[in-house]
Amino acid sequence: MRFLWWIIALVAGIYLFNRYKYRLLNVLLAVDFIRKMAVSWSMQLPYIREKILPKILGRTSF
Repeated sequence: MRFLWWIIALVAGIYLFNRYKYRLLNVLLAVDFIRKMAVSWSMQLPYIREKILPKILGRTSF
């Protein structure tokens, strides 16, 4: 019976996360420290630095 409740809670959690993921992301990124950490972490990823950032800034290469 306990296992069944774990499965139900897991499915409900996944459903709620999937339904409210963008709202949750907006709440988290509204916090200045978390937003700065997210930007700092994403700039360490080569794909974002090389492919996405130049498109955003309108440059051909970095």
